[in-house]
Amino acid sequence: MLFSKRAGDARQSSDELVSVSLKTLIDLAKPAAGLSLQQASIRSAQSGGYVSRFKGRGMEFDEARLYQPGDDIRSIDWRVTARTGKPHTKLFREERERPIFISVDNRAAMHFATRGVFKSVMAAKLAGLLAWTAQHHGDRIGGQTFSDTACRELKPQNGKHAVLRFLNALVQPADQSADAITLEHVLARLTQHARPGSRVYIISDFRGMNDKSETHLLKLSQHCDVVLVMVFDPLESALPAKGRYRFTDDSRDVVVDADSGAAVQYQQRFALRQQRLNQLAQSRGLAFMQCSTGDDPVQRLRYLLGHR
Repeated sequence: MLFSKRAGDARQSSDELVSVSLKTLIDLAKPAAGLSLQQASIRSAQSGGYVSRFKGRGMEFDEARLYQPGDDIRSIDWRVTARTGKPHTKLFREERERPIFISVDNRAAMHFATRGVFKSVMAAKLAGLLAWTAQHHGDRIGGQTFSDTACRELKPQNGKHAVLRFLNALVQPADQSADAITLEHVLARLTQHARPGSRVYIISDFRGMNDKSETHLLKLSQHCDVVLVMVFDPLESALPAKGRYRFTDDSRDVVVDADSGAAVQYQQRFALRQQRLNQLAQSRGLAFMQCSTGDDPVQRLRYLLGHR
């Protein structure tokens, strides 16, 4: 429980736990300046190191140097080789601008936490940090936001205005659809909107993962770098001590018996979902990152992105 001398302060602090404001996301620009998406590896306590392949990313010729054992023979510069009489290899420089596409889950199950902030708030903060970091390094920023009834995409663009457009999408719900939106549907749309060569961050609790969802992820990974960011509440990974616990959303109350079969199944489903994502990442070369609702998003990203 939060305590404050003034009721208004308490209300404001409480609101920050269950929803995120545009100002909060804008203020993340400063701490994001100390992060980098250009790290060679991404840490994962579950899946080990991840080396980015930048699939499909444009390349620009830089220079030619003498051929060295192990160089790809397809990169031999035959003109320089013929002129000098010695084999030379072409060196390329990766284009600086790269599309960064951030997909953010805002479904009903994300509006939950037993400590820290709601999963939806943590997801928005992680997305904001990633967007600002990409902007600091000259990458194009776009993304996707989705709920149980809506899904929309933003085409990657350059500059601060692209970040602000994305942040606004995080705090303003999209128009509702007549049909329910499933994770499978969201990932199918993602394969259509994320261009080859993009780095795609998917921030979600990944509820509803099934075989078709996994197929869409694998298709996406063929042409993009895919980073799975799993946001979870500590209660999902470890049930509390035996007893009865009351949960509320201010309009409804639910009492849960931690020793009941339903509670145990709840934890088992989370463990299976976590295991599935981990195995997928290991077998297909994806990055798998995890963040708890009680973590500091800046420090967590600093660690997961491999910063010292």
